[in-house]
Amino acid sequence: MSSKEVTLRSTVGGLSAEGQLHTLSVWFILALRLMMGLAFLQAGSSKLLGGEFSAAGYLQNAPAANGSPLADLFASMAQSPLFMDFVNVAVPWGQLFIGLGLIVGCLTRLAAFWGAFMMLLFYFGNWDISHGYINGDFAYLLVFLSVAAFGAGRIFGLDAYIEQYDIGGTALVERYPWTRYFLG
Repeated sequence: MSSKEVTLRSTVGGLSAEGQLHTLSVWFILALRLMMGLAFLQAGSSKLLGGEFSAAGYLQNAPAANGSPLADLFASMAQSPLFMDFVNVAVPWGQLFIGLGLIVGCLTRLAAFWGAFMMLLFYFGNWDISHGYINGDFAYLLVFLSVAAFGAGRIFGLDAYIEQYDIGGTALVERYPWTRYFLG
């Protein structure tokens, strides 16, 4: 087994960060991707297999009951039948497809983005700051962002193959650099 440290450097907005990452970290990045994939696959499939799913009661009651700063927004979402029809399909199917995408490592960054977006909404919907601003929803949001940032779909995932797909003698991500926002 070979292991060493790899230097990472990044500059954002004029602020630079540098650190050493042990090569064994790749296994933990894979574990995070698979853990979130399984969690979302289970959440989505249980909603789809458990009968008719409706988010109306949650949107109307939970955020207001827990003092969410977005309680009025959630309540207004629940008042729109068209929006509720969308949410009642998007949540379970979104969770299922996010989970599948992460498990097989396909369109990983896209799946992680939507997972992080869902977790942001859940964070404000499940608002409870009695023990601080950090809760499980916030932690999951950061895990999704980490999965995307690390390009976790390239680790035993289909994204590694999709990115290298040959198009006229050029790898897909080289020919179409914008695909890096969805793959990886």
